[in-house]
Amino acid sequence: MTLKRLMDMSGRRALITGASGSLGGIMASTLAEMGADLLLVDLPGTGLEEFAKDLQSQWRVNIKVIECDLELENERASLISIIKTDGLGLNCLINNAAFVGSSGLEGWVAPLNEQSLDIWRRAIEVNLTACFHLSQAFAPELKSSIGGNIINISSIYGEYGPDWRLYEGTEMGNPAAYAASKGALIQLTRWFSTTLAPEVRVNSISPGGVLRGQPDQFVERYCLRTPLARMANSDDFSGAVAYLASDMSCYVTGQVLRVNGGWGEW
Repeated sequence: MTLKRLMDMSGRRALITGASGSLGGIMASTLAEMGADLLLVDLPGTGLEEFAKDLQSQWRVNIKVIECDLELENERASLISIIKTDGLGLNCLINNAAFVGSSGLEGWVAPLNEQSLDIWRRAIEVNLTACFHLSQAFAPELKSSIGGNIINISSIYGEYGPDWRLYEGTEMGNPAAYAASKGALIQLTRWFSTTLAPEVRVNSISPGGVLRGQPDQFVERYCLRTPLARMANSDDFSGAVAYLASDMSCYVTGQVLRVNGGWGEW
């Protein structure tokens, strides 16, 4: 079979959560270019409609935008119902949305003794529970589809402990809940990979740090810690999602694809 045929996702449909973010956007653009119809999911007010129109105009694929707060079980249930009842099926589920908080969120980026149990629960709900809920709910559709697969977006901090020297002199941090939820998501990937086999493949992408206007001192320290000597940009993830979502990886399941510039190899 030719590479062009393996990469062709025409007639398939992919759901991407967190689609308004930089990684969600590049994943959507990539799969649209490959011919996939898209379900783009994110919080209200994230401007997805305009993005969807641009993609539709460029690639002539069908795109539906659904607003959903994945932290809320009832909203996830509504999302699931909308997709299940339209009768169009699902070939690929990308669990990309994440609770990342901000330095201004009390109890999130804070010393250990100040990290909030309430914020911990919120992060686990979005980063782990929602991924389980959607994967469980859409398992029948994925099993009956062509090339059914799930891609979970984890993190280097789901695999490695934080190097606190990177954050010195900045307002940045590394909350325990983020690390724990992303590490658990990798194990959930392995669990689903054997549970849904052989009909559905389940893999994870583990991104390294993405350049998003971080303080100069953080970026400099991060680059010195990374063999490829730079932080990632969104385009670095296009090939990874194209590979795992398509038939190019038809004999790949239960794996963690690390797109991290070599982080952790030193």
